[in-house]
Amino acid sequence: MRRAILVTVMLVSGGLAVTGCQQQQKTEKSAQVAVKKYARATTLEGRVNNDKGPVKAGRVEAIDEGGRLIAHVAVDNGHYSVDIPADTVLPILLTFSFGPEEKLIAAVVHDTITQYDINPSSTAIAKAAKAMGGYTHANMTRAAADTVHTPDANKTTTGWRGDPTTQYGGWH
Repeated sequence: MRRAILVTVMLVSGGLAVTGCQQQQKTEKSAQVAVKKYARATTLEGRVNNDKGPVKAGRVEAIDEGGRLIAHVAVDNGHYSVDIPADTVLPILLTFSFGPEEKLIAAVVHDTITQYDINPSSTAIAKAAKAMGGYTHANMTRAAADTVHTPDANKTTTGWRGDPTTQYGGWH
């Protein structure tokens, strides 16, 4: 009997040690996030709008997460086009300042997308993603979904009744 208890304790202890090692490996793998960067020089462009419409003049700055300036360009009648050097690590922020306290932001997290509008919506999404833990694809997607104001009647999980093909204009 005593031997059975000893064997059971050893098995449980060994199982906990293996589980702990597996947890540590998972943590180490999640910490090894692939660094995204521009392989070659890239031009980012878009429009700058505030609540009143297109911003006629000013300066768009591309900065890294530490606030270091990467590039800047003048806004021309609401449009900007800024060149980002090769090997620039993502994420970067495109910013437009109205003064010392008021700033519009667009977060760049993908090296394949080159069109970024800078406006109050992009600012709200970037700020929400930062609050969720940083400018990652997952946080940006979640922040964008959370800032969209869809009426409950248009959500697929609210008020759904019956065949989705009839609900969305299907043949039934």
